[in-house]
Amino acid sequence: MREILKHPFTRLRNSILCRRDVSPASAWQVIGWWEARRIPFNLVVGIAGLLSCIAAGLVSMESWSYSLLIRDSGLPGSPFMSLMLVIIYAIVANIFFTGGWIGELVIRKLWPSQADRFATLTCSLGVTFSVLLTLAPGIILGAVGIFVPLARMFGALHNR
Repeated sequence: MREILKHPFTRLRNSILCRRDVSPASAWQVIGWWEARRIPFNLVVGIAGLLSCIAAGLVSMESWSYSLLIRDSGLPGSPFMSLMLVIIYAIVANIFFTGGWIGELVIRKLWPSQADRFATLTCSLGVTFSVLLTLAPGIILGAVGIFVPLARMFGALHNR
């Protein structure tokens, strides 16, 4: 199992997104390396968010037909609230992304020989964690969308 998970992570760490070919000589070069990756990071996380929103939308449409969306599942019913949550999530994700170069600057002062390794590792871990966290609502709601109708069909859940 460990070997299966290692290969995609190793590919990500060695990809153009997270790889570092030349060690930065200054703090500005460190910041530049990270900031050059902000737009690709946002695109990758944004695509994951879009997939998650599509899954949530499909479950919402299915739930609406069973009157589950607002009353039974407790999901927010306002599209404005959903949009606000997406915007807040994007802001927080970018604050954490900024933490990558701040952390690297600290590591560069304390353990200069480990700074490049730290940068590639935290970049790849950050992308992986961000994508998984972004996909989580879609996966959870997708499971709800599959299992609640099945449970109703087989009588495990009763309509209120």
